[in-house]
Amino acid sequence: MSQPTIESILQEKRLFPPSPEFSQNAHIKSQEDYQKLYDTAKADPEAFWAELAEKELHWFQKWDTVLDWQPPFGKWFVGGKINISYNCLDRHLTTWRKNKAALIWEGEPGDSRTLTYAQLHREVCQFANVLKELGVVKGDRVGIYMPMIPEAAIAMLACARIGAPHTVVFGGFSSEALRDRLIDGQVKLVVTADGGWRKDAIVPLKEQVDKALADNSAPTVTDVLVVKRTGQNIEMEVGRDHWWHELQHTVSADCPAEPMDSEDMLFILYTSGSTGKPKGVVHTTGGYNLYTHITTKWIFDLQDTDVYWCTADVGWITGHSYIVYGPLSNGATTLMYEGAPRASNPGCFWDVIEKYGVTIFYTAPTAIRAFIKMGEAIPNTRNMSSLRLLGTVGEPINPEAWMWYHRVIGGERCPIVDTWWQTETGGIMITPLPGAIPTKPGSATRPFPGIIADIVDLDGNPVGDNSGGYLVVKHPWPSMLRTVYGDSDRFRRTYWEHIPPKDGQYLYFAGDGARRDEDGYFWVMGRVDDVISVAGHRLGTMEIESALVSHPAVAEAAVVGKPDEVKGEEVYAFVTLEGSYTPSKELEKELKDHVVKEIGAIARPGEIRFTDGMPKTRSGKIMRRLLRSLAAGEEVKGDTSTLEDRTVLDKLRGGA
Repeated sequence: MSQPTIESILQEKRLFPPSPEFSQNAHIKSQEDYQKLYDTAKADPEAFWAELAEKELHWFQKWDTVLDWQPPFGKWFVGGKINISYNCLDRHLTTWRKNKAALIWEGEPGDSRTLTYAQLHREVCQFANVLKELGVVKGDRVGIYMPMIPEAAIAMLACARIGAPHTVVFGGFSSEALRDRLIDGQVKLVVTADGGWRKDAIVPLKEQVDKALADNSAPTVTDVLVVKRTGQNIEMEVGRDHWWHELQHTVSADCPAEPMDSEDMLFILYTSGSTGKPKGVVHTTGGYNLYTHITTKWIFDLQDTDVYWCTADVGWITGHSYIVYGPLSNGATTLMYEGAPRASNPGCFWDVIEKYGVTIFYTAPTAIRAFIKMGEAIPNTRNMSSLRLLGTVGEPINPEAWMWYHRVIGGERCPIVDTWWQTETGGIMITPLPGAIPTKPGSATRPFPGIIADIVDLDGNPVGDNSGGYLVVKHPWPSMLRTVYGDSDRFRRTYWEHIPPKDGQYLYFAGDGARRDEDGYFWVMGRVDDVISVAGHRLGTMEIESALVSHPAVAEAAVVGKPDEVKGEEVYAFVTLEGSYTPSKELEKELKDHVVKEIGAIARPGEIRFTDGMPKTRSGKIMRRLLRSLAAGEEVKGDTSTLEDRTVLDKLRGGA
């Protein structure tokens, strides 16, 4: 029988206040300012969001009702008319921002483009008219399967402009994964490219689209639009396939934004890693526009002089919210990079920062751990003095990785915003506001104003300080997912029934374990399915991984449970070492003892397996499901189509 809570064993006491200079110039300048916003929002959430919606966004028509809450289904700004493409583009054209850089793009081979707001607006309007010429009308779904090139953002904004919901599929997904999403979303038209560059190789995107559409397996798709990116030979099916560049210049650059109902669907985004039927998360227009706008403004403390770079792919929610919609709604300069750190240039990220004078850098803990493994010499040869704010996204960050990021990349001067959120939440939920909240390595700190978060047991009762439990949100928020596409029962079951309503209040369960410390700071402990039960103690894997990574020999660690007849499970750790260390029995014992010293004997690994690499998705997440099978000596089953490098799994299977 499962225990009601998760035990928290990680202790971290270091505290980093923002500098007086940073706070003085920030949008939110102090803890008192944050607390006032938080308290105001908690006392009357609807009034709080309504005031921001009126002040921050353009509406064609004001709403009648701020929130219609029929648990677990919410509608925001009901009756309001809005267009997110208008808010991202048109409204800036009447200001000095018309000729400001909206989008800076750097290709992996070193080619680049910069589009001003006026130029981006023109490209978006033209492509919206291309979509119309091909018969796309309001409500039709458009699939986008693209490399990280400007046309990906242009396509998204063009879809939003005419009211055609987009579904972006990450360009690293297989043809089977693409096909399943095209079928589930009943997609009418696909936008792709001949290929894209990634790690010095061409990813053959059009070829994958052809496979996905073979034998009419996605029968709703009538047309495919292709961007010429890499120039390799591809098959073009007459009547179905069209070159982007040929159609883009045959249409008018005049395309007024369609006034959309606030609750009209903006996009479907399929959550990754699913082994069953794809789960299409539905986001709508008005609430999502507001929430991504205000979180980008306050969390990244956006100033007009910033060059902002989020390293995510547009195929993920982070790319939607914090490369495209949030920054452009604020009139910011957002940077897109096609490539990834690779053997020919492991320091390419630092080159981009130096070249463009990037001021805000938002990346994933997985990437940071990879940088640590490469060593400090690579970033130390670049000038990154332009940086003023760092961020992390995607999973909890180990305190030692946080400290490395703070010291080596941030030069001990840049606040770090460690952000917790999900595809389903639409925007960042728990985070420091960098001018206001002192940070602790490994903690996402406090809920964003307007987010009522708590940590509870399985009956919905709040747990005490420093007790592990289940992270929930107790009040609807504007960018929340509205449903799972075509499956409202799955929406209700997955997110709202795991923990029963408490005193008539529905609790959104995020799937993550967490604790809150005596300062009210939240510490996310990872997915609850990444919990190990050792002799009746439920331990979050993230905390044990953090203890291992705090040893100087360890670059990366992944911990899973291995079945044990006596304890139920024992801790089984996969460890990648820093370059100057080699595996040995002595080092294995030293690491086990180190975990005991850091967090206690209960967390001592039963076995440590040294490996050159971890099996990761193309988005950089460790596939612990595969590691659990390997630790248990079982055959690895299930979907492995999202694996970045299959040779890593083969080596682990072979014991190499």
